[in-house]
Amino acid sequence: MTTMAQETTAPRVRGAEIRRHELAGFLRSRRERIAPEQVGLPRGGRRRTPGLRREEVAQLSAVGVTWYTWLEQARDIQVSVQVLDALARTLMLDPSERAHLFQLAGATDPTPAHVCPSVTPALRAILEQVEPFPACLQNSRYDILAYNRTYGLLLCDLDAVPPEDRNCMILSYTHEEWRASIVHLEEVQRLMAARFRAAMAGHLAEPGWKMLLKRLRAESPEFRDVWERHEVLAARTRRKEFRNRHVGRIAVDHTDLWLGPEAGPRLVTYTPADEESRARLEKLHAIALERAGS
Repeated sequence: MTTMAQETTAPRVRGAEIRRHELAGFLRSRRERIAPEQVGLPRGGRRRTPGLRREEVAQLSAVGVTWYTWLEQARDIQVSVQVLDALARTLMLDPSERAHLFQLAGATDPTPAHVCPSVTPALRAILEQVEPFPACLQNSRYDILAYNRTYGLLLCDLDAVPPEDRNCMILSYTHEEWRASIVHLEEVQRLMAARFRAAMAGHLAEPGWKMLLKRLRAESPEFRDVWERHEVLAARTRRKEFRNRHVGRIAVDHTDLWLGPEAGPRLVTYTPADEESRARLEKLHAIALERAGS
């Protein structure tokens, strides 16, 4: 007699098996399209199949030949994100192919978020059209994926910040100029941490989230104190005040425009809360344009 638990488990098992076979076929197809010369290997004698041999892929990716063979045979084995990253590099996968590899393997790509296929030319054009108002693209982890020129000067010179540090949580807890620009810093930090905790509930096992949390805990005693409160908060529109070093105090209304059905990437906009703030944002935009043209 079949139990309800068995009926529920069976589709998941079949789905995992299908993904393993898709992964095996995908790896074979990408291996066979790469000539040895492309990865610095001699062509040598006659080859039974086009492209690289399995042992060559294993060697270049620093994994065992047997293990890689099992992967191409759709065996039920565990694969780490580090190995997937090595395979993606060896097989010269483009961003779409790399994302497909990680999805088939049931893993999350730990690549820094500034390499993001969701930032399309159309979205960059929207960021420009929003000016002189500040706007940026963020994901639920607070990584800043792209931004317009006004946003780039709103809290600090964002262009001078390394891409791997362009994260609002990191900046709010560790970057002195960014912190000094937020009028109600403690409140903002607490609310951001609460939103971050709420969002992280769906990503607890993902390397990128775990690495960000580990860094915040290591670099900021303030964050550690706030994190221990276990507060959670959903996203909402709210008023913010900034102390900009170029134009002075600015009051804005923060709005999130989600780019999909889930609370992932979003367009973040700051519209002026009063006429004085509007004039100051226009002045800040003019400064940004002048800097860009110099």
